[in-house]
Amino acid sequence: MGRIKDIQFWLFRYSGTGRPCKAMAIIGVSVLLMICMKLQAAIILPQVLGNNMVLQCKKPVAIWGTGTAGETVKVRFRGQEKSIRIDGNGHWILYLDPMQPSNVPAEMEIKGQTDPVITLHNILTGEVWLCSGQSNMEYTMRKNSKVKKVTGVPGFEHSPADELEYAHNPEIRIFLALRKPMAKSHPDHEGWSVAQDSALRSFSAAAYFFARKLYKELKVPIGMISNAIPGSAIEPWLGGQISHWNPRVPALTFNYSETGKFYPTLVKPLAPFTIKGFLWYQGETNCFMNDSLEYAYKMQALIHQWRTQWSDSNNSLPFYYVQIAPFEYSKNKGNYPLDDGTLPRFWEAQTLCLQIPHTGMVVTTDLPDGIGGIHPTGKWAVGERLAAIALSQDYGKKVTYSGPLYQHKEIHGDKLWLYFAHIGKGLESKNGQPLDYFELAGKDQVYYPATVAIKRDHLILSSSKVRSPVSARFAWKEVAQPNFFNKDGFPAVPFRTETPYGNIHLN
Repeated sequence: MGRIKDIQFWLFRYSGTGRPCKAMAIIGVSVLLMICMKLQAAIILPQVLGNNMVLQCKKPVAIWGTGTAGETVKVRFRGQEKSIRIDGNGHWILYLDPMQPSNVPAEMEIKGQTDPVITLHNILTGEVWLCSGQSNMEYTMRKNSKVKKVTGVPGFEHSPADELEYAHNPEIRIFLALRKPMAKSHPDHEGWSVAQDSALRSFSAAAYFFARKLYKELKVPIGMISNAIPGSAIEPWLGGQISHWNPRVPALTFNYSETGKFYPTLVKPLAPFTIKGFLWYQGETNCFMNDSLEYAYKMQALIHQWRTQWSDSNNSLPFYYVQIAPFEYSKNKGNYPLDDGTLPRFWEAQTLCLQIPHTGMVVTTDLPDGIGGIHPTGKWAVGERLAAIALSQDYGKKVTYSGPLYQHKEIHGDKLWLYFAHIGKGLESKNGQPLDYFELAGKDQVYYPATVAIKRDHLILSSSKVRSPVSARFAWKEVAQPNFFNKDGFPAVPFRTETPYGNIHLN
């Protein structure tokens, strides 16, 4: 409107009479029409489509935006040419045919009927993952560079804390989704960056180390999108009330007015950018809210809603997440009554989400440098453990990706035998000391420390104070950093054999 008013002003000024002459009026109207047509015709891309991006391989690739209703948009990329007519609301979307991975940079041309060609440069084709959550996912490579330096970490010739100095791989690209509208084009279509220098300093450490591991194993370009927000609960990431899609979910106690706060600005604008899957590292805020079973339902809803937003009709987009670390939540002085079992119950709810198809979970009980910090260092371990899940489940690599996961028990007199999945190369004590944080109880459900023996593929628990054991639990303390691992280096998943969630099935 400002440009139109400027033209009107100059028409009046040069008419000499204070009114535009007929010829000037005709010229002015023509100019106005051309300007209006130009303004309306402009093709606008979402910010996530830009220079330096990685496009997902082996899937139809969505390219979309806005423009003038009824006009045609053409897209050219790697020998393909696709076109689509813009709908009555000014939106358009088309799909490129599936492509093989390629580290050869290519240009994409996007053109409307009356617009200059938009050219996007330096595009690769490979594997793309969206990483979300709260501060532990947002935890940047800059912060990672300040943690205690360690050496001898498999896969690193240097301390992982020094990775910023060594990260110069042009085939790993990153996109940081900020808390501002992403629906319109970024100036000069700059949003993606090579994972190095200042761009990487501000990017998620867990996401980067995930990409680093994937690239090392797959040797294809990797694209990582991060939209994590520190301090966020799960509710703002939901696209609507849980009960709208699953009538079996009981009445929940979270604030529905906050639901969806980030969804329209940080989730929806990224869809339908074609991705391989999701990574999620969140839960601390909800643990402070004394969530337990409710969190499992919220996770179920979020996974379902995000997959639906990405048109995943098979409900199969991978969703891999991180179990929160040991921390003294019971010392919280907030509005919720917390105790030493608050965090173990929350761990149990997170584990319950493994029932949802195409999910996987990373355990972090071994990572904190003491229990004082809610943000454990060692984000390289988080990233690499997430990558192990993806390599096994999505890329056909025969690797162990989880620690021992409780399956079932057997009662043998005064002993309880426990069996596990994901035993890998075998069960072990990580530090060579007796296995700790195991407890036994009889029918009275009073728990006592247990003595544990490793017998090939199972554990045998006993206690002089429990003559007839009925149940067991492991790592059922908020400060638990147990030594029970498999020989592949993965910590065991906290559990209790008797759980009130035993008859609950998520899908």
